[in-house]
Amino acid sequence: MAEISQVAYQVMWNRLISVVEEQAQALVRTAFSTSVREAGDLSAGVYDEQGRMLAQAVTGTPGHVNAMADAVGHFMRRIGVDTMAEGDVYITNDPWEGTGHLHDITVVTPSFHNGRLIGFFACTAHVTDIGGRGFGADANSVYEEGLYIPIMRFATQGEVDRTLVSMIRGNVREPDQLVGDIYALATCNEVGHRRLIDMMKEFGLADLSGISNFILTNSRKATLERIAALKPGQADGHMRIDGYDTPIDLRVQLKIESDRITCDWAGTSGVDRKGINVPLVYTKAYACYALKCAIAPEIPNNAASLAPFEITAPEDTIVNAKHPAPVALRHVIGHMVPDTVYDALDKLLPDTVPAEGAGCLCNFQVSLRPRTDAPAPKGARRAEVLTFNSGGAGARPGLDGLNATAFPSGVMTMPVEATEQVGPVIIWRKELRPDSGGAGRQRGGLGQHMEVGAREGHEFDLQAMFDRVHHPARGRRGGADGAPTTIARGDGSAMRGKGKQFVAHGDRVVMGFPGGAGYGDPSERDPEAVARDLALGYISAEAAARDYGLSAENITAILGKSNTGEDIS
Repeated sequence: MAEISQVAYQVMWNRLISVVEEQAQALVRTAFSTSVREAGDLSAGVYDEQGRMLAQAVTGTPGHVNAMADAVGHFMRRIGVDTMAEGDVYITNDPWEGTGHLHDITVVTPSFHNGRLIGFFACTAHVTDIGGRGFGADANSVYEEGLYIPIMRFATQGEVDRTLVSMIRGNVREPDQLVGDIYALATCNEVGHRRLIDMMKEFGLADLSGISNFILTNSRKATLERIAALKPGQADGHMRIDGYDTPIDLRVQLKIESDRITCDWAGTSGVDRKGINVPLVYTKAYACYALKCAIAPEIPNNAASLAPFEITAPEDTIVNAKHPAPVALRHVIGHMVPDTVYDALDKLLPDTVPAEGAGCLCNFQVSLRPRTDAPAPKGARRAEVLTFNSGGAGARPGLDGLNATAFPSGVMTMPVEATEQVGPVIIWRKELRPDSGGAGRQRGGLGQHMEVGAREGHEFDLQAMFDRVHHPARGRRGGADGAPTTIARGDGSAMRGKGKQFVAHGDRVVMGFPGGAGYGDPSERDPEAVARDLALGYISAEAAARDYGLSAENITAILGKSNTGEDIS
């Protein structure tokens, strides 16, 4: 066979990225859960025969895909490569060998070409229910958090394990939805496999060794060049967040060396008794993501581009929780890892990283049932509704923070219509939260207001999964903090930021999701930007005067133009 040119390999690399994106989109189109279909809480990737990730889909979350980068090796070890055959499909939700908690299902499919194993496709999706106590932090061990599926065969040479399916259906509240998601995961891997084989036939490839070597060699070289261009140094980062009953301290020591960057989490709080602990694989995923975003964002994500970032943490800290620690809400802590890394990195690379943002997703799950305080109407039913929502992102050195945008997870905020379609829940209000973005030369992104209730004849339990109630996002370089999270009943009585809480028939939950922090001195903000924020309702007249020194006359003039629809730019 003629030698393949560098240009051809680059074309194939781009094709592989397109293949895994089609794989991810197939999952979005066929999944049953709204968390996948509407929020994009998933990952998809292709691996070589040694289990090294070659490409990831653009659609998905770094927590899933970067954790999944290590997962295929566990599948190879536990299943046994010599026992794998065409038509096999493997499955797990092991938090320590998958993506961090039981609510994520990872499916791996070996890919064969002309009877030879040439690689793997893997994908992950968050599922609405996995049994146990439900999606929340209330469990005291992983055993209470739901059904555990060890790394095992879902299908053997095309034959699905019906016993496994029956066990899954018998242990979860939404069996049709969950089993449908598993089939969607298996199907999207098959889509990826078919597209890969088409590419291999087109380019006359017998295996992936050549393209694998090209991708991994060039990715590692490019990442090392970026690191080598930085000034070596060491700095500490710290963040205090709400925790469950007591605050949590995240501490990291970051070192930039000539050929690597290390993050050591010694000094971080210990394992919590509630389910907010993080397996190390998930901590690694978000720490690597933070560093890649800041240092090598244009280099595609794969095993080699992640390798120069070395993440360590002492065992039995909250960022390296060992089995059987409860880990259901590992994202609440894990999503704060990037901002902690950036607290250190800002001291070494000024004017590079953003201010702190909301961090963890503003998720909650509603467990609805017919009212029990009086006879329920005919048609009242039980349902599990999970909704993904976002606070504001932190302001960047040269740009405002994004409103209602999830960083670092990147998942999308669910539409009201999609949430209300899957159960008897009513979203009475969902809108941007004025004055929630921290003031600064660049303003922090706005959070949201949200008001939730149930349809007539229903009551519900709310599983709250919030943070930033007591520790809002901190401003950077003179910027102001973002607004904290608020949560209360319709009568104004306060609710907890985490945990299952009963909401009676006719009552509502009113939430204010946190804003991102500001960057730089507010006095340096462009007056035209302040005027635009005021006209759009992002800030109030009081905030315009207090934070930015806008005069009463200017405020009146701006609001007057806004009310008449006149252009204020």
